[in-house]
Amino acid sequence: MQLATFQAVIEAGSFDAAARAMHVSPSAVSQRIKALEQDVGQVLVRRAKPCEPTEAGRALVRFAGQVGLLEREALAAARGGLAGSRVRVSVVVNADSLHTWFMPALARLPHLVFDLHQDDQEYTADLLRAGTVMAAVTSQHVAVQGCRVERLGAMRYLAVAAPSLDFQGFATTPVILLNRKDELQHRFMGPGVDPPVHYVPAAASFVDAVRLGLGWALVPEQIARADSRLVELTPGKHLDVPLYWQRWRIESDVLTDLTAAVKEVAATALRS
Repeated sequence: MQLATFQAVIEAGSFDAAARAMHVSPSAVSQRIKALEQDVGQVLVRRAKPCEPTEAGRALVRFAGQVGLLEREALAAARGGLAGSRVRVSVVVNADSLHTWFMPALARLPHLVFDLHQDDQEYTADLLRAGTVMAAVTSQHVAVQGCRVERLGAMRYLAVAAPSLDFQGFATTPVILLNRKDELQHRFMGPGVDPPVHYVPAAASFVDAVRLGLGWALVPEQIARADSRLVELTPGKHLDVPLYWQRWRIESDVLTDLTAAVKEVAATALRS
């Protein structure tokens, strides 16, 4: 119960929110956390807004999540199997996968509920490493400690713009980036090219910005080839980004089902 309370505090971000989620009083949550910290001999939760695990607490985050998942699976099995349960699964996905192919994989698992996180594919493994999520779509091919890794395929990107854009070359024409972690466009252009930049931090709005002629960008080929409002700037040239699936290395029916669904959809949506 102490571990479950610790996990609830970290996920909910406060003692009060954890209490509401667990249907107990805030004082009960506080007492359980204090008891756990006394057992461990260290402070585990930084009382801030939101609450965060301390260095010692981070070591418990993944363990608490794994214990909680296995406990929920066991209870679901006792009630007649996963089909009648609502086990929650936390996953982190890059924006382009979330915007194109990933959601149909989740639609194959109506017995689960999902807590989705979004980050750049270069950084999604960080949440897995921290224990915040159970699985990740990532560009990192080296398995995070305690995790399994499988290649999903490659997402192909094409350089596109609106026909109305006055494209004067990559060095001077504005480029659109999702955020300051987004390095795809600069990787495509090569070193030494530093055009003006628009930051548009939402996948759908990002593509809208390209359609409206704010600048050019790399977009997944599924979008580029299907949209008559976009034209390729460099036909025959593309950028392929290998994607991998990393998940906790525990014997979990939920993670096995999720992995199978993700791999099946990725096999048809991504380049081999």
